Amino acid sequence: MYNSFLQPLDKGIGATIIVLIVIAIIIIKNIRIIPQSHAAIIERLGAYQTTWTTGFHVKVPFIDRIANGISLKEKVLDFPPQPVITKDNVTMKIDTVVYMQITDPKLYTYGVENPMVAIETLTATTLRNIIGELDLDATLTSRDVINTKMRAILDEATDPWGIKVNRVEVKNIMPPEAIKNAMEKQMRAERERREKILVAEGQKQSEILVAEGKKQSMILEAEAEKEAAIRKAEGEAQAILEVQKATADGLKMIKEAGIDEAVIKLRSLEALEKAADGQATKLIIPADFQNMAGLISSISEIAKK
Repeated sequence: MYNSFLQPLDKGIGATIIVLIVIAIIIIKNIRIIPQSHAAIIERLGAYQTTWTTGFHVKVPFIDRIANGISLKEKVLDFPPQPVITKDNVTMKIDTVVYMQITDPKLYTYGVENPMVAIETLTATTLRNIIGELDLDATLTSRDVINTKMRAILDEATDPWGIKVNRVEVKNIMPPEAIKNAMEKQMRAERERREKILVAEGQKQSEILVAEGKKQSMILEAEAEKEAAIRKAEGEAQAILEVQKATADGLKMIKEAGIDEAVIKLRSLEALEKAADGQATKLIIPADFQNMAGLISSISEIAKK
């Protein structure tokens, strides 16, 4: 009888344990921990209920469900090259990279079907519109302008989708082979032109330097000749002054010595004797020797005055 009483009790305890285990499993399965930079969209009976952010959360079993788990980190979308046509009817391919970030998980979940495909399509159409307003040269040299315009247009268009476009970069521009060959020829011609200009400028500069050197040499040579002439003239003038000074000093000495006419005549004879120096066989005395003595006397009188 005791065993018959325990059997229903054991069955009740076992059922309770099973129920508790099931409840624990259900609770555990409905516990969610949202990591940093992530979010989850919760729907209750098919309608939007709330958005879970970082932390510990529990949803109501069989009623709530996680409709979408979203990463809030910045994403890099590298789309394949898109064919575009420039204003001057040149067809090329452009590869773009879009840096975007989800700012509103609810709008991102319910705003548009397949947001990544929508952004790719929007990027392609926007790129075609912008390139269609530029010619080939402007397209190749205006990457910053293209990036800025695309970022502004994409950011405004993706606001209803809860997406923030941080920046857009033109990764690569691929013109047709014919255009690439023409550009290479143009660059080669430009380099050759610059080389010729540099060579001509070098030759011109060299000739200018040679001419300047000759000019400076001639100027220095003329300056040297001028200086030499001035020095020579100064030397001759100094010599004349010295001769004149010596003459004046001689006359002054004659005046101060008081030489009379007789002495002058005697000095004249001595001078003649020295001129002969005992070597001459003939000595010619001028007939007007007396007049010469008078001339010397006159010079002496002048010196006295």
